[in-house]
Amino acid sequence: MAKGLDQHRAREQALSLLGKDLARRARSCCELCEASGVKLQTFEVSPVPVEPEFERCLLLCDTCHEQLTHPKRVQPDHWRCLGRAVWSTEPVVQVVAVRMARGLATQHDWAQEVLDPLFLEPDIEQWIDNP
Repeated sequence: MAKGLDQHRAREQALSLLGKDLARRARSCCELCEASGVKLQTFEVSPVPVEPEFERCLLLCDTCHEQLTHPKRVQPDHWRCLGRAVWSTEPVVQVVAVRMARGLATQHDWAQEVLDPLFLEPDIEQWIDNP
């Protein structure tokens, strides 16, 4: 049991080392909904590599983080921000935004409208399809 705890702490430490670079990239805002002036936390995008990678992490507000980690708590209106996020120049932001929009599109027309004009590079599409 202690070994697992040690591994968890080591991963958390490695993620915290990415914090300054993530904050710089995100301009200290949530990378999905653009909330500013709120607590932000690191979110790793699947598939999660053995060692944390900057290119596979997002800086998210508590609301986005909570809803991504607990899908049953999703509040669809919060995700109307995806209209901007799917066009991000950061691949990791696009991946998460498109995954969420696709999930919401089955029940919400506005989410499908976000996806309709979107063109994705093949490598981004592959990442989206292989969580």
